[in-house]
Amino acid sequence: MNDSSSVGQTDLAPKESLAIQASRKGATAAEKTRKTVLRVVLLLFFVGFTTFVAINREKITFENLRGLGYLGVFLMAWIGSTTVLLPIPHMAFTFTMGSVQVLVPWWIGLCAGFGDSLGELWGYLAGYAVEDLVDRWKVYPKIEGWVRRHGMLTVFLMGAVPMPLFDMAGMAAGATGMPVWKFYLATWSGKTFKAIVVAWAGRYSIAWIANLLGL
Repeated sequence: MNDSSSVGQTDLAPKESLAIQASRKGATAAEKTRKTVLRVVLLLFFVGFTTFVAINREKITFENLRGLGYLGVFLMAWIGSTTVLLPIPHMAFTFTMGSVQVLVPWWIGLCAGFGDSLGELWGYLAGYAVEDLVDRWKVYPKIEGWVRRHGMLTVFLMGAVPMPLFDMAGMAAGATGMPVWKFYLATWSGKTFKAIVVAWAGRYSIAWIANLLGL
């Protein structure tokens, strides 16, 4: 009786093993399909958005957005952080908007930080979609190591300091599986802190330069 039971269990083992392997292969194939679809969507979005900005570049000016007040600050920051191929000087815009006396630098910084951090979510998604490609960049492994070890602190500090490598921090966060809410919270905090400092700097430095020149 025991022998027949053991034989039956032995026969079932390979079947269960094959079923597990098939399940894993199916999950891997589904993951590859999701990433492929996401890559295509991201590519179409970036090409479409960059083309739109390039066509309307003459309308995205300090003069036009300045009249929109806080909304203009948000839009300039969002466009600037989303468009990686076209240089949009959104931090310079935040700086100059700080000198507008009817606007409050605190609110300017909050609007700029909100727009800037929203745009950076695309970098996070790109990191998830192309995690097998970004390793080829020389600087990326070091940034990914910082993100793995220090998580949100790395994202916050890289967002709070003016530097061109934040997109890699976003990609590293997506590639390493950092929860999106943690990434966004750290990004928003760092970007908002930086924008508030820049806005207050614009409020006092531009006025100081104007007084110095007698304007």
